[in-house]
Amino acid sequence: MAMDAKRAGRVTEETFARAWVGFDELPDDDQRAHLWLLKIALHVAGERLPRSPEVNFDILDETLRNEATRTDVVRSLSDPQRDLMLWDLKQGCMTSVIGCLGPGERAAFIAAQILKLSDDDGAKALGVTVSAYRVRLSRARQKIGDYLAPRCEHVDPNNPCRCPARVGTALRKGFITAAPPTQGQGVVSLRKAPMPYGRYGAGTGADDAPQRDIATIYGGLPEPAPSAELRQRLDAAIDAAFV
Repeated sequence: MAMDAKRAGRVTEETFARAWVGFDELPDDDQRAHLWLLKIALHVAGERLPRSPEVNFDILDETLRNEATRTDVVRSLSDPQRDLMLWDLKQGCMTSVIGCLGPGERAAFIAAQILKLSDDDGAKALGVTVSAYRVRLSRARQKIGDYLAPRCEHVDPNNPCRCPARVGTALRKGFITAAPPTQGQGVVSLRKAPMPYGRYGAGTGADDAPQRDIATIYGGLPEPAPSAELRQRLDAAIDAAFV
């Protein structure tokens, strides 16, 4: 949602700080408590994020697709390195596509496709009516589908944009890194641990094949894991509050 690791850390800290201030309002039910905390997080993110996207689809194309394709980088890698970098490129590109949406549409898409909330729960988390939530979600799906459908091999293997041919450009422009990114260094990484997922990111033991449904592609991304540094800061703040 924040599209930046440092900003995401600040949003998380402020979310828990506000939750602590309003602790008496915390629902007893776990599901309602989850939605209550998520609503605070989205409100904080909405305050910190600009109203217009900081990137757009043209910038993303300029970054990854404005140069001739090259496969020499991928051919020079061992299988584990190759799989890891292809997975980094896929998740980085998919995350950047979400970043091209406005904050409201982005929040609705994340709530539905990544957090897998129902329409009712998604609307509650965003603080809007169910009908308004569905409109935002429909617009987000349409924009992402319109962008990926004619380009991405993960939607259609016959599409022109293929990860192995873009790794060299992505490395040169700093879109991905050659080594696993260090936590807390401002690099967005959704992967829980540095493990290969295969070219299409189907997951360990799953058929490594393209997934044509966009909802399935995003639903298959691993859950984000907070950095150790962020966990330590949150634990310290919570401990201090109880002193």
